[in-house]
Amino acid sequence: MKAACAAAALSLAALSASAAGPAAKAPVSFTHNDWELACDNTRTCRAAGYQSETGANEPVSMRITRPAGPGTALEIDLQIGADDVKGPLRLTVGKAVVPGLKNDAPSLDAAQIRTVLPELLKADSARLTAGGGREWQLSLSGLNAVLLKMDEAQGRIDTPGALVRPGGKAESTVPAAVPAPVVRAVQPAKPKPGDDALAARIFPSLDLKKAIEYCNNSDKVDPKSLEVHRLTGTRVLLSLGCGMGAYNYSSLQWLANDKPPYAPVALEANGEYDDKDASITSSFKGRGIGDCWSSETWHFDGQGFVRTAAESDQMCRGFAGGAWSLPRYVSRVVSAAPSTTPSKP
Repeated sequence: MKAACAAAALSLAALSASAAGPAAKAPVSFTHNDWELACDNTRTCRAAGYQSETGANEPVSMRITRPAGPGTALEIDLQIGADDVKGPLRLTVGKAVVPGLKNDAPSLDAAQIRTVLPELLKADSARLTAGGGREWQLSLSGLNAVLLKMDEAQGRIDTPGALVRPGGKAESTVPAAVPAPVVRAVQPAKPKPGDDALAARIFPSLDLKKAIEYCNNSDKVDPKSLEVHRLTGTRVLLSLGCGMGAYNYSSLQWLANDKPPYAPVALEANGEYDDKDASITSSFKGRGIGDCWSSETWHFDGQGFVRTAAESDQMCRGFAGGAWSLPRYVSRVVSAAPSTTPSKP
């Protein structure tokens, strides 16, 4: 299952890169030992490390976040896979000790980061402890390689602000952040009388080769399983739920006219439709225990569905729902009123 999770994450990264456009920085994904890196299309990078997979280690994770641009600061957050801990946590790494961390959302302030970061780069592991003898061992194997990759992705190598390989190159040479693309998300129009009958009318126009291949290897697709959602005064979305598995669900989507010629067009968007904001979201659970997730979201912009978000974690290390949100693609979604002009077929 870990291989499936990694494959899904790589797929998300590749798809996000194509959606980013020529002005955006292609997302970066990288893993080494117990650490992973995800840099999104704005060049914001997030590194996440976990406990070693060898031995009986309790789930623990650290996330290091850094926006792009000259002189930007780090954020360091911690997480443990336990909800029965009483009292504060203590972080120990090398010679650095940070007491009094909140057990529900431990994070380091700027002064603590300045103290801890040099020790993180030198040590093999870090330790979180709590009352009652509770202890979590965070592996630092792979951290230096991941942070070097972060420096490279953000253009920091040989500058004073580089984390792993600083130098005398001017900090002003570090590339600025890329603005997140703005997507004008059009709210769906209200249903019209007779919309429910459109499924049977449009069904003969659908190309069902992909549906037959993906929908549980069925050689027949029932038109009654199609759902119709009104998008504009002249356009509708058709959704076909299929690909049911032990933990995951997939669907196929088409855009079509509500009158002949229906001219249905298959969409890249794959997932569940939300008529509140005309969005489609797909989620993939990498393992049955739900500790590795990937997801993508698309919004309707009046003409079609545009990718607005993609995220995934490649390491499945015991956190229900995944330890962190590690975006591969981000955007700024601006809500707009329902479309009153005909959309292009």
